[in-house]
Amino acid sequence: MKRRILRTCVAACTALLIAAVPVVQAKELTGKLEIFSWWAGNEGPALQALIDLYNKDNSGVEVINATVTGGSGVNAKAVLKTRMLGGEPPDSFQVHAGQELIGTWVEADRMEDLTPLFKEQGWMDAFPKGLIKNIGTDKGIWSVPVNIHRSNVLWFSPANLEKWGVKAPTTWDEFFTTAEKLKTQGILPLALAQNWTANHLWESVALASMGPEKWDALWAGKLAFDSPEGVQAWELFGKVLEYTNADASSLSWQQATDMVVDGSAAFNIMGDWAAGYLSTTKKLAPGTGFGWAASPGTGGQFMFLADSFGLPKGASQRDNALAWLALLGSREGSDAFNPLKGSISARVDSDLSKYNDYGKSAAADFGKDIIVGSLAHGVTANEGFMNDFAAVMEMFLKTKNAKATANAAQQIAAKNGISK
Repeated sequence: MKRRILRTCVAACTALLIAAVPVVQAKELTGKLEIFSWWAGNEGPALQALIDLYNKDNSGVEVINATVTGGSGVNAKAVLKTRMLGGEPPDSFQVHAGQELIGTWVEADRMEDLTPLFKEQGWMDAFPKGLIKNIGTDKGIWSVPVNIHRSNVLWFSPANLEKWGVKAPTTWDEFFTTAEKLKTQGILPLALAQNWTANHLWESVALASMGPEKWDALWAGKLAFDSPEGVQAWELFGKVLEYTNADASSLSWQQATDMVVDGSAAFNIMGDWAAGYLSTTKKLAPGTGFGWAASPGTGGQFMFLADSFGLPKGASQRDNALAWLALLGSREGSDAFNPLKGSISARVDSDLSKYNDYGKSAAADFGKDIIVGSLAHGVTANEGFMNDFAAVMEMFLKTKNAKATANAAQQIAAKNGISK
C-alpha cells in the first residue's frame, strides 16, 4: 500500500515538473538554425533585421538563411514539398498563415502544435483572436505570424497622376473612364506581371464584384464558383485585363511596380510589400514619392494575409527553432521587421512610432475595415486548390471565356474539398 502511494506521489511530482519546463529553454543555445523562406532581394533587409536580433541573444547559433527566390513563394513551396516529403524539413519555414499551412502540412500531420508556446509567451492576448482562429484548428495553433499584409492596394505616383490630370479611381467604372483618358496620352493604365500577380489582381476584382459577404461564402462552400456572381467576377476581370501590358508574363512584381515609378504605367495592384520596396529599395517617401488607395470597389475592406513560421515535426534543431519563433512573435521582433517589410505588426500592442505613414494608415484601416482573407496568399484555400487555380487562370488568360473558367473553378473547388 505504502509503495503504491509512493509511486503515485512520484508520478504526480514528475508530471508537475514536466509541465513546469518552459517551451523555450532558458539555456545557452548552440549548433545551427536553418531558416527557410522566399524573402530575397528587396525583402532581404527585413529578414536580416530578425536574424541580427536572433544572433544578438544567441551568438552560439549559426543561422543558415536558406532563401529560395520567387515572388509569393512560388519556387520555395516546391522545394519545401520535396524536403518535407523526404523527411528532411528545415528547422522553421515561412508559410502564409491559414489554409496554405493547415490544409497541407497540418493535415498531413507534419507540424507541431504551438499552443504551449503561445501560452508561455502571452500571445493569446497579444494577437487578435480572429487571427489566432485563422492560424489554428480545434487541435492546435500551427504557426507564429510575423506580420499582416494587405492584398487589395492600388499603387500610383501622385506627381504623375497630377501631370496626367487623373485621380486614383475608387470604382472599376471610374477606372475604365480614367484608363481611356490615360491611353490617349500613351500611358498604360495598369501594370501586371507573371501568373501569380494575375491571381492577386483577380482576388481584388472578385472582391469588388461580389462584396465581402459573398467572397467569404465562396470559401465556406455556400456560394458556387460557377454561380452568376462567380461568372460576373470573371467577366469584370476580363474587362480589367484589357488595360494591362501584353508582356506581363515575363515581368516580376518589382518590374511591374517600377513601371509606375518611371511613369510608363499609371497604376499597379499589389500587396503592401510594395510599400517596403518603394520606401526601402527605391528610397521614395510615402505620400509624396508614392501613393496608395484601396483597389477599386474595395474601399472599407481589408484583404489580409500573414507571413508566419511553423515548427515541423522532426526539426533537427528544435530548441533553436523555438527561440526563433519566440523572437518572431515578440513586440521587439515584430517592430524591427515590419517597417522594413512594408507590412504592419500582427500584434495589438505595436509601437506605431516606428512605422512610416503607409504603415500607420494600414494599421488604422486594419482596425476599422471589414477583414477578408486572401486566396493568392494562402488564407482562404488549401495549396491543392491554389495549385489548380494557377491552371484555371492560365485558361482564362488564353480564352477570356468567363463561364467556362467559372465552371473550371467550381470543379477544382469540389476536387479540393471547398465546395460540393
